[in-house]
Amino acid sequence: MAQHHSHDDVPLDALGRPLASHTHTHDGSTHTHVYAPVPDGPASRLHLRGVLLPGGEPTDLWVVDGRVTFEPVAGALTVATGCWIAPGLVDAHCHIGMGAQGAVDAETAQAQALADRDAGTLLIRDAGSPADTRWVDEREDLPRLIRAGRHIARPRRYIRNYAEEVEPDDLVDEVRTQARRGDGWVKIVGDWIDREAGDLRPLWPVEVVREAIEAAHAEGARVTAHCFDERSVTELVDAGVDGIEHGTGLDDATIETMAERGVALTPTLINIETFPDIAAAGESKFPDYAAHMRALHARRFETIGKAVDAGVPIYAGTDAGGVLPHGIVAAEVELLARVGGPEFALGAASWRAREWLGADGITEGASADLVVFGADPRTDISTVRHPVLVILRGRVVKRA
Repeated sequence: MAQHHSHDDVPLDALGRPLASHTHTHDGSTHTHVYAPVPDGPASRLHLRGVLLPGGEPTDLWVVDGRVTFEPVAGALTVATGCWIAPGLVDAHCHIGMGAQGAVDAETAQAQALADRDAGTLLIRDAGSPADTRWVDEREDLPRLIRAGRHIARPRRYIRNYAEEVEPDDLVDEVRTQARRGDGWVKIVGDWIDREAGDLRPLWPVEVVREAIEAAHAEGARVTAHCFDERSVTELVDAGVDGIEHGTGLDDATIETMAERGVALTPTLINIETFPDIAAAGESKFPDYAAHMRALHARRFETIGKAVDAGVPIYAGTDAGGVLPHGIVAAEVELLARVGGPEFALGAASWRAREWLGADGITEGASADLVVFGADPRTDISTVRHPVLVILRGRVVKRA
């Protein structure tokens, strides 16, 4: 794209419109990134030049009719140069349509989805919600959702108004129901505090949960399970579960089994950061539970680090909804970088997660769901907090 300069040395595009520019120094050199103003409305023909993550040389990429192409497109508007381009971010454990008291109205759910989108999250695995969010699929401006139906828990053994609550005899039938409501996933609550025991305990007999997992598989769905405790995660992995949420109780043998079988782990480290507060709130009535939660928190990085080293497939999830706010995927990425490094953490929130969930990456003809950074996030992971452009279905939906 031809560039001109005004008398104030503000760069202009070929049509005389002012361009935003950002000059900075890294790797011993100083250079300038240029970002064009993007009109509101339908998707434009766009052009970007930058490094495609997870690696590679600077590349020209075009967007036309909402799709990526590497063939030059006449009349395309250059919106970014000297940038780093990643597949849209993924929040693999999120709850659209859920608040602290249960289901929220559509206006609140929309605000949740927009907060995630503006942070660069363009694909969400909704890990259980009491709200019907099918209407989100009709909105071109909101992230794509992959749903797990509603949580399944036992009566009085989970957070009120979140789950379908059933006794063990009804678990298999409820799993079948949620498998048909979801988008290929079912979410089981594997453990929660047992007030009589005063500590975390599994919710389900092993033989029942094994049958339930087999029923989900027969419906074409995968099963993921909320697990804080040591016993529940071991039992569920042995029973054939496809994914573990949180996983603070993982031991070496279970980690090895997960790595061998490819059982996914979404640790939600930002949620685990709340364990000390949870412990403090419950300490007066349940001191054993409080001590247990503190111990799980204390060894969180060691536990998840062992899973990283063993090759367990790990993905970024925030557990937003309920207590935690939406739009915090960057904070989860930063915590994952502490145990696996920046590129590992980025992959867990972008290209590896998208492949796991069957979503497009940056390939010829793929949906143009892109997040653009002004610096290399593999060098400075905090860059993930500040995308300069977010492109969803070929349309710029957020700009710095």
